[in-house]
Amino acid sequence: MNQRSRLSLVVIQIFIASLMFALFGRLFYLQVAAGPKYRDAALSIQSRDVVTPANRGFIVDSSGVPLALNKVGLAVTVDRTKIDQLPDKGAAVIQDLVSLLGLNFADVWQRTRLCGELPVGQKDGCWTGSRFQPIPITKEADPQLALRIVERSDRYPGISATPVAIRSYPQTLGLNGGHVLGYVGPLTEEDLSGANGRNYFRSEVIGKTGLEYVYDKYLRGTPGIKTYIVDRKEAVTTTSQNTKPIAGNHLVTSLDVRLQAATDLALADAVNRARASGYPADGGAAVVLDVTNGQVLALSSYPTFDPNAFEKGLTVKQAKDLYSEKTGVPALNRVLQGLYAPGSTFKAVSIVAAKDAGYDLNASYQCPKEVQVGNRAFQNFESKSQGTLNMKQAIAVSCDTIWYKIAYDEWVRDGGLTPKSNPHDYFFKAAEKFQMDVKTGIDLPSESAGRLANRAWRAEWYKQNKNFYCNYTTRAPKSAQTPFLVLLAHENCIDGDKIRAGDAVNFSIGQGDTVVTPIKLAQMYAAIANGGTLWKPTIAKAIVSTNGKVIRTFNPQSQGEIGVDKSVIAFLHDALHEVTVSGTSAPVFSGFPIATAGKTGTAQVFGTNANGSAKADTSWYASFAPATNSKYAVVMMVSQGGFGASTSAVGVRRIYETLFGVKGNTVIPGLALFPDGNPPSKLPRISPATKPKPSILNPGEAVLSATPSPSVKAKAKN
Repeated sequence: MNQRSRLSLVVIQIFIASLMFALFGRLFYLQVAAGPKYRDAALSIQSRDVVTPANRGFIVDSSGVPLALNKVGLAVTVDRTKIDQLPDKGAAVIQDLVSLLGLNFADVWQRTRLCGELPVGQKDGCWTGSRFQPIPITKEADPQLALRIVERSDRYPGISATPVAIRSYPQTLGLNGGHVLGYVGPLTEEDLSGANGRNYFRSEVIGKTGLEYVYDKYLRGTPGIKTYIVDRKEAVTTTSQNTKPIAGNHLVTSLDVRLQAATDLALADAVNRARASGYPADGGAAVVLDVTNGQVLALSSYPTFDPNAFEKGLTVKQAKDLYSEKTGVPALNRVLQGLYAPGSTFKAVSIVAAKDAGYDLNASYQCPKEVQVGNRAFQNFESKSQGTLNMKQAIAVSCDTIWYKIAYDEWVRDGGLTPKSNPHDYFFKAAEKFQMDVKTGIDLPSESAGRLANRAWRAEWYKQNKNFYCNYTTRAPKSAQTPFLVLLAHENCIDGDKIRAGDAVNFSIGQGDTVVTPIKLAQMYAAIANGGTLWKPTIAKAIVSTNGKVIRTFNPQSQGEIGVDKSVIAFLHDALHEVTVSGTSAPVFSGFPIATAGKTGTAQVFGTNANGSAKADTSWYASFAPATNSKYAVVMMVSQGGFGASTSAVGVRRIYETLFGVKGNTVIPGLALFPDGNPPSKLPRISPATKPKPSILNPGEAVLSATPSPSVKAKAKN
């Protein structure tokens, strides 16, 4: 054998040895190193989990009245994995089913479509969960009809009927509470992926918004799991685990059902009153705070929605209406998501600025009908001259021109269009003390931050918009190229990064680019009422287990002091009380037996409505009461609602009537919600709900023990 043949043989031997080594290495990995993993996988193929979702905890008000609880219903569900296998994808079955149940085919068909399989713009009312979940088309089926469906599985393939727990929101005293309570819904694929750090089972429902969302981890409970070991024919051989569901904990809130219902009604009345006066009044907000600790006693947004509708199943129209401009976007929580110019309610901040700038709050000032600022005359409200006023009277009658003059003078002293390296910026800094551009941190989702249009904001705004304004005639639509807007764009292109004289004077009366949410304005006025502390608005008071054990309490949280001298606070109390005695809200509060303090606001809005009409003013009333030793802050806003006094102030008075037990101009003993002036501090006892009539499909069900039907699924959590 020559040398070349020997070399070839050695190479072959090495190759074969390498293959054998790799083979034995792989066998070792599969049988030893990865043995447990594949053993578990093999077992999972042979196991089935039956998941029983837990009863969801109650949400109650400060006295224990249920705001959200559970009741028993009969659900008719669709299994998409089965009906999708039918030639028509189940259309005939669903058509037959809706005829039996008296439902609308288009709504039910949309309700059983996955949102991800529908084109953009056609997702209203779609199923946000998975095709592997039973999709309910109704949860309030008639028991006799449900039995017919169960007995005719050949006629209704993929259709089931089963008892379920329905989340119920009792509308006690006409209360709605949709924006504060929220609602529950099915899991999405994102939820199932564990992206939020929580593990779910497909058969569960979770909070989607409001308190249901924020405190879902407490309310949801722990589902029960029974794991069966099955053979290849799916016959059960044994049970490997059996855990019972653990009911969710209860949430005790600071809300008062009587006050919440009264606030809902007062806000709706204010909107309707504005419309009767010819204003569009496209929405509103109202909030009541305990000024001593920031607890939210009532929170209303208009228009609202019925949270029970999500359990019943939204129709396509209902789903579209939630986000439609024509219906006022009911899904929008205007209390903490709506941003509006504060108007004259901002003058409480301007008082702080004037004092810091050295102005004597006890001196008298001229209130002419207009003030010339550059080449523009800024008008007083209704172009009226009020003569010579002291500052308290100026707040009472809401003089604008005093503030125009002060703000313009301070702007000039700070350098005007060529500001000093370290300008005083008294008005901006006064607003910063109140944290106007900082979220309140309320325990509800999706709060918006206000906008404080100071120098830093202006510079950033210019950076983002310079190109648009400098090319306005080519980039703006023709409808927006009016002579005024073209001139404005030219000015913004040249010096849009600077605080101009007009910006300064508008800022002083709460106009221009500064906007706030109603909850932020309520927090600000609560700080004035309590002497200077900005309390974080909170709704949750405690988490209580089903056996009455307090698991967690939520203590008041201070977000700092506004840093205003006590003498200025005292002046504001007197001046804001004077508003109700001789000022803009005096006709509304005339004869009211409780001394209150407040400020009207009528904020001008730039732009047009969909019908081409000019937008109407935003109506505000910000207040606290009693005027001394204050307990409550109440703020109401009606978008495009007209004057602050005639719209919002009237609504606020009605809320105070409920709080203090006032009829006409008389306090009726025993009618005050909180006789000693303080909302309940002691946690209530949460009592079981009354049992409903037994269900023929599940005669033992009750409100507290309503357990959703178990579902069979693969072992791995989703």
